[in-house]
Amino acid sequence: MGQIEDLRIFVDIVNAGGIARAAEGKSIAKSALSRRLKLLEERLGIQLVDRRPGQWEVTTAGQELYQRALRLLSEAEEIDADFSHSRQSLSGPLSVSLPREFGLAFLQPILLRFAQEHPDIQLTLDFEDRQVDLERENYDLAIRISAQTSPDLVSTRLGSAGHQLFASPNYADRRPLPQTVSDLKTHALLHYGTGRKATWVFETDSGKETLQFQPVLNSNSGHFLLAAAKSAQGIVRLPDFIAAEACRSGVLIPVLPEARLTDWNLSIAYSKNRLINRRMRRFIAAISEACLGL
Repeated sequence: MGQIEDLRIFVDIVNAGGIARAAEGKSIAKSALSRRLKLLEERLGIQLVDRRPGQWEVTTAGQELYQRALRLLSEAEEIDADFSHSRQSLSGPLSVSLPREFGLAFLQPILLRFAQEHPDIQLTLDFEDRQVDLERENYDLAIRISAQTSPDLVSTRLGSAGHQLFASPNYADRRPLPQTVSDLKTHALLHYGTGRKATWVFETDSGKETLQFQPVLNSNSGHFLLAAAKSAQGIVRLPDFIAAEACRSGVLIPVLPEARLTDWNLSIAYSKNRLINRRMRRFIAAISEACLGL
């Protein structure tokens, strides 16, 4: 057997949770799989699975090999699909990490359309704000909103996400809105994030101004902060893709529009060690088209 087949057997064993179950699933002798696993460990010089009596656990080295083997096997299948069946519809797995708020508030229609147009792609969408490790975790692509892009990734710029301060008309009726950045210190401020202290940096006509403050409310949900601002609980900093509809309808009004907050970069990225396939290219093209004008 070749090295690729050895890795495939190892992946099957890990997926099955044991040699016996893997052998049953492949309809081959348990002793044969056990022998292949032992030879792989001897060739690599590391223990991949702890097989002491009463214990069966993939080691740290085994977990790393498993993740890398998954990518390699997937890429081998993709090469075959890309060049042997190039005229067929796109098929196979595609796993994408997306920022929760942006994915649900802005990208949801294009994601649903992409899934409908490519029913043979097994699309997995992970909506969370954690920055996944594209090198070690089993993700093909990640959409990110950040100040900078990582030099370790291949990134396609999608646009930018603008931010503004907003408040409800009811809040403005209760007290005069701030006229300067310094005036914000006397107001109830709602912050996206955690911690007792927060910092907002503004670009004004007189230069950069930094505001450090203690929020009256923190949250890692932009939509929760939107609801809090609508109910007149304070002034909130929100990205345009969350606040746009509320602003258009007059439910929220801009605060200090002349004090500009730095836009965040919006990009879609994958690991430099990841061979891009047709599914990834098609997804990148669809998302790039949806984000035109941002």
